[in-house]
Parts: sequence; C-alpha cells; structure tokens
Amino acid sequence: MRARLILNGKKAALQPVRDAVQALRRAGHAIEVRVTWEKGDVERLVAEAAAEGVGRIIAGGGDGSVNEMANGLMQLDQPDADHRPAMGILPLGTANDFATACRVPTDPVAALTLACEGSPRPVDLARANDRWFVNVASGGFGAAVTAETPVELKDFLGGGAYTLMGILKAVNFRPYECTIRTPDGETKGRMIVGAVCNGRQAGGGQPLAPEARINDGRLDVVTLQPFSLADIPEVAAELAAAVAAGAMPWRGGRWVVRQSVPWVETESAGELPVNLDGEPMKSHHFRFEAVPGAVRMVLPEDCPCL
Repeated sequence: MRARLILNGKKAALQPVRDAVQALRRAGHAIEVRVTWEKGDVERLVAEAAAEGVGRIIAGGGDGSVNEMANGLMQLDQPDADHRPAMGILPLGTANDFATACRVPTDPVAALTLACEGSPRPVDLARANDRWFVNVASGGFGAAVTAETPVELKDFLGGGAYTLMGILKAVNFRPYECTIRTPDGETKGRMIVGAVCNGRQAGGGQPLAPEARINDGRLDVVTLQPFSLADIPEVAAELAAAVAAGAMPWRGGRWVVRQSVPWVETESAGELPVNLDGEPMKSHHFRFEAVPGAVRMVLPEDCPCL
C-alpha cells in the first residue's frame, strides 16, 4: 500500500530514520517522505496526501506531530474515518507519551513496518472547542509548565524537564477558580491541575489516566485541588492510590478527583491556560468531548489502550 511519512523537519537528518525508510523500500513498501518546515505544514501535507489518494500517512515526530496530523485529518472534506487516510506513528519526540502508552515501537524500522503493514482500527479523538487532540489536554499549572519549558531544557533532560520547571514555579503559583460541568452535575472551586485524558499519560511518562481507552467514547478527567507544603505526603499518597486503582469508579479523595465522562465543560473568570498534546491555548470557556471512531489508526495488536 502506498504510504507517506510526514516527517518533522528537525528529525529529517537523523540517520536511523533515513536507514529505516530505505529498509522499508527495499522490503517492497512504496513509502514516500515529506518534511515540514513551519507551522501549518502538517495539515497542508495531509490534505495533499488525501487529494493524491495516499491510503496511509505516518506522523514522524512527537506528540505534537501526532496532534497536528489528527487535526489535519479532521479538516478534510470527507464524511467519516473510512474515507480518510489511515494514520501511523513513527515516534521521534522528547516524550512520545501517546505512542509509548500504545506500545508503538521506538525502533524506526519496527515502527515504520507496523505503520505500513498493520491493520488500522477506529479510535476516538477529543475536541476542545474547535480544536482536536489525541492524547491529553492539561489545564492550569500543568499547561503553564509545559508551555514555558524551554526546548533546550526538554532536549537535555527529556521528560524530567517538566518536573524541574514545576518545582521552580510552584512557589509562586496561584490556583485557578473555575466551574466544571459534566453529565454528573456541576462543581465550583479552585484547581491547581486539571487533565482531560483520551490517552493515558503525559509530561514524559506521568500516568494520569492509567485505565483510559481510546475507543470507548469517554474521557478520563483528573483534577488536583490546592494544597500546602505540609499536605504533600497525603497528596503523594492519593496520587499513588489513583495510579494503583486504575479503573473507575475510584474518584479520589481530598486532593485528587477522577471521573469518566463523555464530555466536560469549564468556565473561569480569567483565561484558563490549556495544553493540547503540547499546543497551548487559552479561553474562559472550554467544552471537551470525546468523538468516537474519528480516525483510523495503526497500532500494535497488543495495544493496551484499546
């Protein structure tokens, strides 16, 4: 099958990637390569691939590249996922949270082989107002940390950069006042971190929603309430319990609250910073919703997120 790799321009010179493409071609796969240069290139290249009848496109990059490709697919003038190209992933980012949780191989040859030979399956996307995300939307403090972490620091420390930036900023952080609505009702209060999860992990391997599924039509919502330095041991214990408990109906305790819902809305007097798979945005109002079977994605047969 004809496949097209849309490769993040920063990764185009990596020898293992070039070797992997050549290996797939020698194995008989008609794999083409397009390289991005600036913002908006992925969506344009997705549209070109679809117009040229390419049946399978591969996001070569990190979580941001996966996000951009999904947004590009959803902008196509096609009635449903069956009429859009199927999507594969070549993980090349700093964290690769979505691909890691789905057990997409990190070896370029294995990842491209899966993308070219695997069977695509319908998976959910999540929508935040008029934008789409694949993995996690983080709000509040978490979004500010990710948005302000220097690229050089991320490259040097990997996922640990987020933890370091969090420690540096926590001293001056002020919680966000917001109203949260779900099908279960409405709550008002203060929030340090909120995460709306289609996938399982973010921030370089942090398991925010360890039992999330990307084909169940639901979002896992996790919120962390304000706490003092003296509360840290109890907060840490609750976070550990959240990871250990995994599946619903565990809803947390004093500091950590989790829900599984098809949609959630937030209202805040000030603009709430939100990070969609690495892409920052701000708004006073957000509506997050799961959209079942939005795209077809090639994932391992043993993918735990399905």
